[in-house]
Amino acid sequence: MHSEKYMSMLGLARRAGKLSMGHDMVLEAIKKKKAKLLIFANNASERLEEEIGRSADLFAPELPCVRIKESIDEIHFLLGYKAGVITVNDTNFADRIIELVNQEENEYGDKN
Repeated sequence: MHSEKYMSMLGLARRAGKLSMGHDMVLEAIKKKKAKLLIFANNASERLEEEIGRSADLFAPELPCVRIKESIDEIHFLLGYKAGVITVNDTNFADRIIELVNQEENEYGDKN
């Protein structure tokens, strides 16, 4: 799995208490302007993306958003919580995760 770096960083952020995982916790983080990065699993539903996207547009229009290649089940296995959507609630973690996701896309393209 090539995504070990950003998933490891997500694991560190989880242990540091800097993630909101799942629909309700993500909406709360966005509304309270705690969210610094919005992450969707590759198989998150279109309905979930639309609902979270509307809230993000309303409460945090500058919030960066990425879709990772991991599925909801893979996130559950790697982070211990079954969620299709996650927010990173720390600027440093968010910046590093964005960097690692972009680095992986540049290195591996569609070969994953």
